[in-house]
Amino acid sequence: MKKVLVTGGCGLIGDHVCSGFLKKGYEVVAVDKNQSNYNLNKAHFTLYCASPIDKQAYADIMEQHEFDTIIHLACTVDNDLDNIITELEIQENNECNEFIYQLAIAKKVKQFILISTTQVYQVPKTREPLHEDDFTKPITNYAKLKSASEEKLSSDIGRRPDMTVAIIRLAPIYTKEFCANLEAKITDPKDNTKFIYRTGEYGFHMCCLHNLVDFLLNFVQSAFEDNNLTGIYNMADKYLVMASEIVNYMKQYHKLGIVLQRNLPNASLKAIQTMIGSKDMKINYRFLDFTKIMNNTTFDISKAAKFCSFRWDINHVK
Repeated sequence: MKKVLVTGGCGLIGDHVCSGFLKKGYEVVAVDKNQSNYNLNKAHFTLYCASPIDKQAYADIMEQHEFDTIIHLACTVDNDLDNIITELEIQENNECNEFIYQLAIAKKVKQFILISTTQVYQVPKTREPLHEDDFTKPITNYAKLKSASEEKLSSDIGRRPDMTVAIIRLAPIYTKEFCANLEAKITDPKDNTKFIYRTGEYGFHMCCLHNLVDFLLNFVQSAFEDNNLTGIYNMADKYLVMASEIVNYMKQYHKLGIVLQRNLPNASLKAIQTMIGSKDMKINYRFLDFTKIMNNTTFDISKAAKFCSFRWDINHVK
């Protein structure tokens, strides 16, 4: 029985990742500063409560168990962190990375998977999908936090021949019950009113959480058979989620009040962004950036598609 350590294993993402591996017959150890009942009392599941900066707690856990795989979800938005990312969260993330990578090396873990974010990419100037080797330019606090994690992982572990190292750049997630990231795409950050431009035929690249779980299950199994899978993988749904689809989704599964139908503003979107202020955009993960709202930015998921069918989307979600 293979053994997996999931840091941040009791957050929204962590709960589902742990559950997926348990169903596939893995032994799962979760570490989180908070406790969740989602997987509690399930066979082959162990939970330890510890802060992500508690080096000794992690060292003790690594001493007690021999892990084949580590999935590093601690300090991830929608899992351990709220939508407002402060300098303290960045500092704690950096402290955690200082020892978690070294522990993985010392204990000869075969696979290390870091969950990062698509926010690290530089804003594209064309409509071409963003590829894993495209330029990065982290601007938001969360993008800087995850970019630092990626850089530290590369410098500490790099391309070790004895370890598969994967960075998953994850688009904003959603499930049938969790709608915060979708709702943010139709919410004016200035006054929290709900709106769409015209008929809402513009979109955002999001990721149903169950697509991520499917990918991780297949990737981990494949990496045991092929240790040449080290690299960066974009993770998002197969297609954009249209603003109009978000409105329909919210009406079907959640409460939604009045949605204003707006025409595109005469003033430049850049001017609107300046009026709202850039500070909120920097610290708030879900801030709706008006300068990018019509970009229809997509991420190339062809590498991830080798391990995932992307069967879940906003119209087929659980």
